[in-house]
Amino acid sequence: MNSRGCILIVDDEDDLRNLMAKVLELEDFTVYTASTPQQAFHILENKEVEVVVSDVRLEIANGIDLIPEYKQKKPFAEIIMLTAYGNIPDGVNSIKRGAFDYLTKGDDNVRIVPVVEKALEKARISSRLFQIEDDIPLGGFDAVIGESESLKSSIKLATRVASADLSVLLTGDTGTGKEVFANAIHQASKRKTKAFMAVNCSALGKELLESELFGHVKGAFTGATADKKGFFEAASGGTLFLDEIGEMSLDLQAKLLRILETSMYYMVGSTKEKKANVRIIAATNRDLLHESENGRFRLDLYYRLSAFVVELPPLNQRGEDVIILAKFFVKQAAERMGMPVPKLSKSIEPALKKHAWKGNLRELKNVMERALILCDGQEISEELLPADFHTASHGAAILRPNAVVDLASIERDHIMNMLAFTKGNKTKTAEILGIGIATLYRKIQEYGI
Repeated sequence: MNSRGCILIVDDEDDLRNLMAKVLELEDFTVYTASTPQQAFHILENKEVEVVVSDVRLEIANGIDLIPEYKQKKPFAEIIMLTAYGNIPDGVNSIKRGAFDYLTKGDDNVRIVPVVEKALEKARISSRLFQIEDDIPLGGFDAVIGESESLKSSIKLATRVASADLSVLLTGDTGTGKEVFANAIHQASKRKTKAFMAVNCSALGKELLESELFGHVKGAFTGATADKKGFFEAASGGTLFLDEIGEMSLDLQAKLLRILETSMYYMVGSTKEKKANVRIIAATNRDLLHESENGRFRLDLYYRLSAFVVELPPLNQRGEDVIILAKFFVKQAAERMGMPVPKLSKSIEPALKKHAWKGNLRELKNVMERALILCDGQEISEELLPADFHTASHGAAILRPNAVVDLASIERDHIMNMLAFTKGNKTKTAEILGIGIATLYRKIQEYGI
C-alpha cells in the first residue's frame, strides 16, 4: 500500500512511542521513531519527514525548546506536541512556539490519527507554495481513464469550457476524480504554462484556510513572524482548484465572492488591496443550491460558480470502466512497487462490476492495491477482494450451514465487517463498536486482520 505520509515520533518512553508508531503504521503512514533529540535530528536530515510528534518532557531536553530546531531541519514539517495529563500551559506554549497542535497523553490515542492527517495536509500546502515550478502536469484529459458514454459526456463539456477563462463548478460524489478533471481543464487552457494549485477546503479550519488562501502579513496573529504569500498570489496567472467548496465558512465565501467580482482581496492583517489573477475551479459533493436555501451557502456565490457546471458520473454508472480502471490501478501500483503486473481473473470481473463502489475511484484504487499486495501468483482472483465482497446482502458474514464457530471467530468477522462498512475508517469503526481505538488496534493485531 502506498504510504500516506512520513511521521517522526520523538519520545523517550518506549511503550508509548511504540504504541503510537503501531497506530500510525496501521493507518498506512511511514513512521520513524527517536528516543533522543540527536536521533530525531539525524532522521530529519536524512528522511522526508512531514510531521513530527514530540513529547514535551524529554529526559534530556524540553520538547518545546526543540520546536525551532525541528523547523530548521525541516521548514515545512508540522509539529505536534505531547503533553502530560492535560497540561494546558505546555500546550499553549507549544502553539506559541510554532507547533501545529498538542495532544494529551493517555487519551486512548483517539485524536492522534485525525490530528496527524490535518497536520500532514498543512505541511503539504506549505511545501507546495514553494515548489510550484516543480509541479508535474497530470497530462490533461489523457489522465482521465475510461470509455463509458457518461464519462465521455463529462469530458466533452469540460473540453469546451477549458479554453474559455470562466469559473467552473465540478459536481459529483466523493472520489469521482474531480481534481484530475480540474487539472485536465487547466492543462487544456491558456493558463497551462502557469501553476495549478489545489486546496481542500474541508481539511483546514476557518482561520488557517483564510491565511493559506490570502496570505498574511507579519504580526497579523500570534506566530506570524514574517509575511507569507497565499494561494491566490502563488497561483497567479494559473488555476486555483477549491475542493469541497461547500465546507467553506460563510465569511470566507463572502471574500471569495469579492475576488470573483472584482479580482481584489486583502492579505490577513493588511489594509492594502492586492489583485488576483487566477481561474477558479471549484468542486463539491453537495447540492449547493439546497445548501443555499438552508442558509449554509451564499446564493450569490453559487450563481457565480455555477455559470458552467460539469457533473462527474459515479463509478457504478460507468459500466466497463470499472474493469479498465482496475487494470490501470494494478499496473500503476505494480510499477511503483517494482512488482510484476498480474492479470485479472475472469471470475473477479462480475464481482467488480456489481459492487456499489460508494467510494468511487478512491475505493477501487485501494481495493486493487490491496489485492496486488496479497497476490502470490500471476492472476488476481475474487478471493483477494475485501470482506464486504464476500458477505450476504444484509452485511452479515456468510457461514456454512451447521458450522461450529468459536466466539473469537465471530468477533473477528464482526470487526472485519465493520471495517468494510466504514471503508477502513478505524476511528469510525471503534465508535460503532463502542470501544477505544487503541483496543481496536490491539484486536486487529491479535486477529491478524
